[in-house]
Amino acid sequence: MRCYKCFRPKEFCLCSFSTPQIESGIKFIFLMHPKEAKRQRTGTGRLAHICLADSEILQGLEFSENARLRELLKNKKFFPVLMYPGNDSWNVNDENFAKLFLPKNCEENQNEKKFKLCEQKILMPIIIDATWFCSRKIIEHNKFLLALPKLSFAKNYSSIFTFKHEPRPECVSTIETCYYLIKELQEAKIISQSVNPEPLMAIFKRLISDQLRAENERVQGLRPSTHGYDWKYNKIREIPNF
Repeated sequence: MRCYKCFRPKEFCLCSFSTPQIESGIKFIFLMHPKEAKRQRTGTGRLAHICLADSEILQGLEFSENARLRELLKNKKFFPVLMYPGNDSWNVNDENFAKLFLPKNCEENQNEKKFKLCEQKILMPIIIDATWFCSRKIIEHNKFLLALPKLSFAKNYSSIFTFKHEPRPECVSTIETCYYLIKELQEAKIISQSVNPEPLMAIFKRLISDQLRAENERVQGLRPSTHGYDWKYNKIREIPNF
């Protein structure tokens, strides 16, 4: 039996980590490749989605005619950015980016601990949620995404996704992307310090621990193999002490 919210087996349900949801003040959009939706039901994009209030998952390969995405991109209250590295990408330390959300006459309301954004623009990061191979396919099929303003990290990060190999050291998972982006936006004073992104890392660390524990139990013969590739895992692996 699986949980219908996080899609994890009932014994490994992670929904308790997503309550209450994180009110970040920005709107995350996840473009999820069909393979990620069908084969990676416990992927980190779905876990990020259940943690983040007002976030949305849009599934597909072609998004140019996706009615919901078109509606969001046309909505003037949002400022869409594609999370994408490159020489033409902004980061939170770029003065021109900060000016979009922190005009000189804006100030923090110390009582409510919420920022008053004069332009009333809501940052809308668009994150491609797929394997790295499938991410390239989404970009190839949706060149219009590259015309959006691009946003990348101001700092370098390494993933803690210990049971999954990233193609390059600087590559991080979808849920880590959300976490580090919120932290950087807070450091740049673009969103309030009262936002607590830690549940994203808590649910991610629990996912890693549960996955490694189940993998070790299969190696020990304590748990039946459920995937055709389980034969590849034949060594007991250390579970990180996060």
